[in-house]
Amino acid sequence: MLDHDILTQVREVFLHLSFSYIFRATYSPRHEAAEDFRSFLEDVASCSDILSCQWVETEEDKLAFTLVKEGKDTGIVFRGIPNGHEFTSLLLAVLNADGKGKNLPDEAVAQRIRDLVGPVRLQTYVSLTCTNCQDVVQALNIIALLNPDVTHTMVDGAVFPDEAEALHIQAVPSVYANGQWLHVGKGSLGELLQKLEDLQGSRARNAEPLPLKEYDVLVLGGGPAGASAAIYSARKGLRVALVAERVGGQVKETVGIENLISVPFITGAQLADALRTHLDRYPIDIFENRNIERADLKDKQKTITVSGGEVFAAPAVIIATGASWRRLNVEGEGEYIGRGVAFCPHCDGTFYKGKHVAVIGGGNSGIEAAIDLAGICRQVTVFEFADTLRADEVLQQKAKSLPNVEIFTAAQTLKVEGDGTRLTAIDVKDRRTGGTRTVPLDGIFVQIGLTANSRSFRDVLELTSTGEIKTDTFCCTSVPGVYAAGDVSDVPYKQIIIAMGEDTVSLSVSD
Repeated sequence: MLDHDILTQVREVFLHLSFSYIFRATYSPRHEAAEDFRSFLEDVASCSDILSCQWVETEEDKLAFTLVKEGKDTGIVFRGIPNGHEFTSLLLAVLNADGKGKNLPDEAVAQRIRDLVGPVRLQTYVSLTCTNCQDVVQALNIIALLNPDVTHTMVDGAVFPDEAEALHIQAVPSVYANGQWLHVGKGSLGELLQKLEDLQGSRARNAEPLPLKEYDVLVLGGGPAGASAAIYSARKGLRVALVAERVGGQVKETVGIENLISVPFITGAQLADALRTHLDRYPIDIFENRNIERADLKDKQKTITVSGGEVFAAPAVIIATGASWRRLNVEGEGEYIGRGVAFCPHCDGTFYKGKHVAVIGGGNSGIEAAIDLAGICRQVTVFEFADTLRADEVLQQKAKSLPNVEIFTAAQTLKVEGDGTRLTAIDVKDRRTGGTRTVPLDGIFVQIGLTANSRSFRDVLELTSTGEIKTDTFCCTSVPGVYAAGDVSDVPYKQIIIAMGEDTVSLSVSD
């Protein structure tokens, strides 16, 4: 099933495995994918002498395998064939079980995982074409590896459509914990761990308080602005810590970047990898999977407290925490996220094949989403709050040329309607006439831009009315020694190249 070139690469990846592994598979020979399933696992197992398959046939409609290490279950299960983006998840599951994965957390995060109260049975429903799913699957696989009271199963929604339909899943990845919905959409290890801690609780440890981690500069955020700040700080000979959910930040979700000068095209994932490679060339301490809980910035020595109790301190702090997708913040939106309310047309568009969807937002992202969805859906309706579309003219003309796309401006979304299991309509107000109407729909894609990740600083820094951190021309905030750059700041243009350049300004005044 796997071609020769891929198998050659996998052999290289598995060349230095230290332990023996079994793919313990349970499947029905009558399943339509049974032959491909066996072929796939046998091909992967053939890449190392210490990999093997164990087959259990059943009359039930099953197609699953468990990763077994040295005769013991790792807690990692794949239901379906982990091909596509999930092929990486399978390879990393083996490497991480062997202690050789590149995305294993540091000891502080690993201890938080081990302290989770179980038992926890996690299931993640995925699409093999979803770029966000693999990150969630890999993060939850790590949690299962490190905590014996946690199991995690990846479920291919295309192989088990009846199951996904019964759960009313309309967005991936969709994560369930002990049968209850936990998470939908993109997510980092730190974010998912925090949700599990909130849900399950953590074991109390009679350990000494964690030592204060002191540096010359703290950089908060791992996107283009944060990476630039950390590199420039390290080049000045300063002791630097980068504290972030993940290196790459929002950039990692971008399919293609064509306006990074001198680089005609690069994917977000490639740019994120390049940022990490550049950071690794300098003595920068990188603390990923951290969520900021408290910022004390008024004293000369500023401190940042993250989930798990770690405290970082430095006289200079550069905030580059970026931005996240903005929500409508209307009644019913939160209730139907993943059940009709979606944010990523690339990941979730296929759930709406032949259906009627709306795109909320008429900027570049919204009109691009409408164009993409028009090739999948029966009808696409665009609602833009402003009196005119904000997208580039070329995109507007393309959308208007499509017979199944309709566009309404001066349209305000008031409410998301549903039947308790999924979205059925939205209430929309015509801002010109004041009239309202209910539009029956199968789903909506919210594309109304980004909101600054400034929540942790709202009580200590001056913010704009939209939540951006106010800065001067040197990226200085309202507190001496604290700087902000990139999408979290009030810089008027949110571009990668500007975010990278801003931090060279902040460093020039922090000497």
